[in-house]
Parts: sequence; structure tokens; C-alpha cells
Amino acid sequence: MVPCVSETARTLGCRDGAAANHLKLISILVICFTSIIGIASPVLLARFFQGKPVYDRAILIIKCFAAGVILSTSLVHVQPEAFSALSDCQVASRHPWKDFPFAGLLTLLGAVLALFVDLTASSHVEHSHKPSGDYLPVGTQEATAVKKVGSNLSNDEILKLKQKLVSQVLEIGIIFHSVIIGVTMGMSQNQCTIRPLVAALAFHQIFEGMGLGGCIAQAGFSMGTVAYMCFMFSVTTPVGIVLGMIVFSVTGYNDSSPNALIMEGVLGALSSGILIYMALVDLIALDFFHNKLMASQMWLKKASFVALVLGSTSMSILALWA
Repeated sequence: MVPCVSETARTLGCRDGAAANHLKLISILVICFTSIIGIASPVLLARFFQGKPVYDRAILIIKCFAAGVILSTSLVHVQPEAFSALSDCQVASRHPWKDFPFAGLLTLLGAVLALFVDLTASSHVEHSHKPSGDYLPVGTQEATAVKKVGSNLSNDEILKLKQKLVSQVLEIGIIFHSVIIGVTMGMSQNQCTIRPLVAALAFHQIFEGMGLGGCIAQAGFSMGTVAYMCFMFSVTTPVGIVLGMIVFSVTGYNDSSPNALIMEGVLGALSSGILIYMALVDLIALDFFHNKLMASQMWLKKASFVALVLGSTSMSILALWA
């Protein structure tokens, strides 16, 4: 195995704690502001269009754009970073990390965990919303009416609760990713790395926020819950930066220490698996194959596909800088 190479003179010249901390403080404000813009935009658009004929179509197109953003986030941003962290020579030279491809295993576990949560929650919702009441003889007019009403209400409620579950699990996966980004930047003392990251992460948070916001807008949460979810997304990366700065000041670990790389790789691989499952199963497959509105209008299916491609392309391009 090739031994780890020591830092170059250029990298050492970029390490300036005071300048790095100044850039981190600027990044906290910039990232918080752009996160608010990103996640609030689809939510406000949905509120504006609500009750209008184009509401359902607009929400569907926004959601497809969101699915593209989230799929690209998981495959182009999160997963490669997790593989890179766990294959770093400081980690890959240790047991058990050198004995098994843990990044792939953890991605798989993340996807299986998301499936387990999905199945458990869906099963609970279906059982708790079955029609109940006094016994009525089969075939009577009253029994038929109760069955129809109970069935319709159950389907509507299950669909709405399913959308809420998808939004909540998505936010958990994205929060993992945001914490990793923030902590990694907070622990870094390399101003040459942080400076371009500030601008790149600003756009990154806008697109990721639009992706999550599109799902939140369709789920029909109360105003308080929407505000809370938007707040959590907006502050997670800035809080991660502060935590990273605290960790560095207390332990001396920087973003390239073995323990920091292991934490980054484990959390990144898990969140990647969660996001891949949610994007493919609960967003793309659900809308393109089981949505009656899209199936009935070919132009809407084409527009949704274009939105999906635009979302994934926009987020993929940002991988050049962040």
C-alpha cells in the first residue's frame, strides 16, 4: 500500500486559522440566507397557486424537479464523498476499514433502513385507518354506503400521510448530509479550500432546499410544521460549521484526521442510501408510474421529465465546486 503523502508547501501556506475562521463566519450567514431562499421558494409558490386550476400541475412539476435534485445529491455529492473519506489512506490502512468495502455496505444499510421505515409507517397507517363501527349485514344499503365512505376516506388519508412521511424521512437524510458538510468545513483550517466552498455551498443549499421544499409543499403540513421543517433545514449546516469549529478547538482534529474521516464516511454513506431510496421509490416511481394526473396528460409527463432532468443536471454541475 502506498504510504500517506505529507502536506505540500502550498497546502501548508493555505492553513491560516484566523483567516479560516473569518471565512467560516461569513459562510454561516450566507448559507443560512440561501437555505431559507431555497426551501421557502417552492412552499410559497404552492401557497400562492393553492386553489387555482394549475395548482396540482405546478406542485407535480416542482416535485419532479425536487426528485432530480435529491437523486443527484445522493449519487453525485454524498456517495462519492463517503467513498473518498473511507478510502483515504489514513483510514484504509486500519482494521477493519481496509478489510471490507464499508462505504457500499453502509449505503445499502441506509436504503434498507429507509425501506423498513417506509413499510412500518405504511402498515401502521393502513391498519389504524380501516373502517370500524357496528356490524351491518353484508349486502344492505347501509353497509355498502359505509364501506364506500370508509374506503375513500382511508385512501385519501393514507396518501396524505404517505406524503408527510416521505418529506420527514427526506429531511432526516438531508440533515445528515448538511451536518457532515458543516462539521467538515468547521474543522478545516485551509482558507484556500473554504473560500470557493462558500459560493458553491450557497447554490448547493438553494437547489437542495428547493428539492425538500417541493416535497414539503405537497405534503399539506400545518403552517407551524412547515415553518419548523424550513427552520431545521436552514440552520443545520451553519450549526454544523459551529460544531466543527468547537470540535477543532477542543480536540485539535481537523477535517483530514482519521476519526473525522470515519465519521464523515459513515454518516455520508447512510444518508446516501436513504436519499437514493427516497428519490427512486417514493418520488420518481410514485409520480411517473402511479400518478393519475400525469398518466392522463402526456404533455405533463414530458414537462415532469424535463423538470427531473433539469433538477439532476443543476445539482450535478455544482459537484465541480462542492
